[in-house]
Amino acid sequence: MNTSATILPPSPERCVIVINQQLAAGHAANAAAVLALTLGQRHPSLVGAPLVDADNREHPGLIPIGISVLVADSEQLTQLHQHLLNDDEMDGIIFPVGGQQTTDYAAFREAVSVVATDNLQLLGIALAGKKKVVRKLTGKLALLG
Repeated sequence: MNTSATILPPSPERCVIVINQQLAAGHAANAAAVLALTLGQRHPSLVGAPLVDADNREHPGLIPIGISVLVADSEQLTQLHQHLLNDDEMDGIIFPVGGQQTTDYAAFREAVSVVATDNLQLLGIALAGKKKVVRKLTGKLALLG
């Protein structure tokens, strides 16, 4: 998986956020927001041109390619994570379960540091990459509802 120290792939053609289907609405919204914020920071090109209303007031741009929020079970999230780890042409962000167990970011980082990559339990994952690849991985997943 790409990290901030690596070169990111070209500007994504498609982005999705996949949330653990076990999460209640508030926790799902939180996980999606956290993942989207980090995805936008990693890929500034995902922020579109400013919106200008009829009063000529400018508002910040939104993502021009859209972003689907889907649901998956824990096993599917793990499979998506494994694919991400082995695909240099895709970027992604994971949200481990510890992210909603504390408000102390240092404690969260410490909790993640003692868990092997293959054992991370995920609340969600964001994927960004080529349309065909992202659709192939997530095309059968349902929308968050």
